Amino acid sequence: MRKPLVAAVAALVVLGVAAGALAFTQAPGPLSPHITDVQVNRVAATAVRDATTPVTPASAAGAAPTVVTGAVRSVDAYRGFGTWVDAFDYSPPYTGPTVPVGAASVDAMAALGVKTLYLQAGRIDSRSPDLLEDRWLIAEMVLRAHQRGLRVVGWYLPKWDDGNADMDHLKAIADFSVLGHRFDGIAVDIEYNADKHAPAERSRRLVALSTALRAYVGRDVALGAIVMPPVVLEVINKDYWPNFPWRDIAALYDVWLPMSYWSNRTTKSGFKDGYAYNEENTRRLRTDLGLPDALVHAIGGIGADDGVNDPPHPEEPHAVIGDLDGFLRSLRDTKAIGGSIYDWLTTAPGARDKLRTLLASYG
Repeated sequence: MRKPLVAAVAALVVLGVAAGALAFTQAPGPLSPHITDVQVNRVAATAVRDATTPVTPASAAGAAPTVVTGAVRSVDAYRGFGTWVDAFDYSPPYTGPTVPVGAASVDAMAALGVKTLYLQAGRIDSRSPDLLEDRWLIAEMVLRAHQRGLRVVGWYLPKWDDGNADMDHLKAIADFSVLGHRFDGIAVDIEYNADKHAPAERSRRLVALSTALRAYVGRDVALGAIVMPPVVLEVINKDYWPNFPWRDIAALYDVWLPMSYWSNRTTKSGFKDGYAYNEENTRRLRTDLGLPDALVHAIGGIGADDGVNDPPHPEEPHAVIGDLDGFLRSLRDTKAIGGSIYDWLTTAPGARDKLRTLLASYG
């Protein structure tokens, strides 16, 4: 049974048409992953604002929006300044009826110069019995992002199931389409190790899934691999995923996104540093892959506090605004094609502004 649509679904999806904008109306019953016929009503455009970062939408400011459609899924989707949204921040089964992040948030991302939104499009979870999260909410965010000139990469966390569930979720992301708009990229979050498989079997399943996904989407689609930081696998916790099959998947992905969350590291380790941790992770990653020129979009964080009314978060320490300069230097020194902080909701307003300044011309 579909969950009730939240208020954000009734909000406008601005498409920049001359007479107004298109907004979704609720349609009964389940929807297939491939949406090609959506009932829409023509209504007047209304400016909407993100709850944490007031902005003036590009259209209201007189800027001509750049509409993208996901027609070409190239490595360009991974270039430059990115931001992340997971299901826990926008999907009602996890957030409740009031979602912290929605289409209005995309306006704030655009105002900050974000180039790509990385959106967790589906989960394999009892709270997410469908292959994707609420398709109307996803459609609204994808359309708003494309109208604002952002690209959207849909990502998914496999849990190495015995059947076809992981592949079915990835196929749903690849096939999703609304009013001619698709995801601009597809990325696989390769980190889950809470299964009961031996590491060798988990690796075998990873290689099989990656091979099947590449065959399904073809060679023209740029696939992203969101990977554990090599420093964790090789220095900090060698039991996390022994003998990770870097070389076996090297040819199956086009862009590598290491999770260089330095805020989780200790000061004593020398890795609680925006520069040192990401620089070493990227260097090790390319060596492990045997690809000295591997394309990397590094993910920093977790979050970034700005020193203004920062809430306590002892279980998941956040990065701080002062770490961001070093992180940017690591991107430049390693010749990364892009960078981002995980995630949008946990990055404080002051840190968002700092990222805008640091990454304004990057990528």
